[in-house]
Amino acid sequence: MSLRPYRHITRRKSRKIMVGPVAVGGDAPISVQTMTNTLTSDVEGTLEQIRRAAEAGADIVRVSCPDEAATQALRAIVKASPVPIVADIHFHYKRAIEAAEAGAACLRINPGNIGAPERVREVIQAARDHGCSMRIGVNAGSLDKHLLEKYGEPCPEALVESALEHARILEDNDFREFKISVKASNVFMAVAAYRGLASACDYPLHLGITEAGGLRRGTVQSSLGIGALLWDGIGDTLRVSLTADIAEEVKVGFDILKALDLRHRGVKIVSCPTCARQGFDVVKTVETLETRLAHISAPVTVSILGCVVNGPGEARETMIGITGGGVGADRNRVYIGGVSDHNVGSAEMIDHIVELVEAKAAEIEAARQGEV
Repeated sequence: MSLRPYRHITRRKSRKIMVGPVAVGGDAPISVQTMTNTLTSDVEGTLEQIRRAAEAGADIVRVSCPDEAATQALRAIVKASPVPIVADIHFHYKRAIEAAEAGAACLRINPGNIGAPERVREVIQAARDHGCSMRIGVNAGSLDKHLLEKYGEPCPEALVESALEHARILEDNDFREFKISVKASNVFMAVAAYRGLASACDYPLHLGITEAGGLRRGTVQSSLGIGALLWDGIGDTLRVSLTADIAEEVKVGFDILKALDLRHRGVKIVSCPTCARQGFDVVKTVETLETRLAHISAPVTVSILGCVVNGPGEARETMIGITGGGVGADRNRVYIGGVSDHNVGSAEMIDHIVELVEAKAAEIEAARQGEV
């Protein structure tokens, strides 16, 4: 029996598929994805974005393949990429075949948009021949005409029906190495659609709130929608769609997972909103630490509290903590492993915290290597 049952999430049981070496579904960790926005034919520009996304923690990166120039460049991109590549395909079945031949780990398609049944079979055969999985990507903004006529407007039921229709095409060809997404920009619609789909099939689900907006609004929208589904135990991989730098998508994705204790990567800072009791500039301290600790990938928890009212209690829950000692007192208290340990002056505090976090991260990484 868990001591904290209110924090327990029971994940939906789903099939496991592979996106290159990354497992999606089953008992695999929930993976974080993003998508490049360069011209895929620009190999170096695309690879630069992929590398930055990987440094931020991305497990998988998607690139668009709208034309032959893109699929021709894909081979070099796949070869140099540090993470598996998903090829985004719309309408033209030959692009899907070319992407599979170029080494894409996954094809993002809608089988119903590929064309005649024989073309779908050719794409499936290419996927089989080259070890590709697929993602069926349904979007509220591009639903099939017959479903819009049936339901009158985009709705959760239409999204689920569309997804299952496309899935049936692959199933009829004895292909089941795929995941499904049913994205909408409306949080209510997306959440309802994913819940309906989760109960209708056992395929792994790719979560996302599409066209979520800029960095702040998109983060809020995605946190509400993706967070609600993950809390339900629904979801095997995710992409936070932001009109912002793609590395921000990855960071927000991990922050959502960290908030729900589903995955831990990098430094998690617990900090107070500040008040007149703060013994140091908490806002500036946290901003500086977020930048200086961005290179840490080990899961380290840090609490930064401006005074001793809530500080000791929060410090007990983190690996490293600090509380302000009072305005002008310059005797901020450092906690190690939840236990009060020593004081540090405000002038030296940031450098000191960075040193402590880096040492803890090194300890965690060494322990990981020992387990391997």
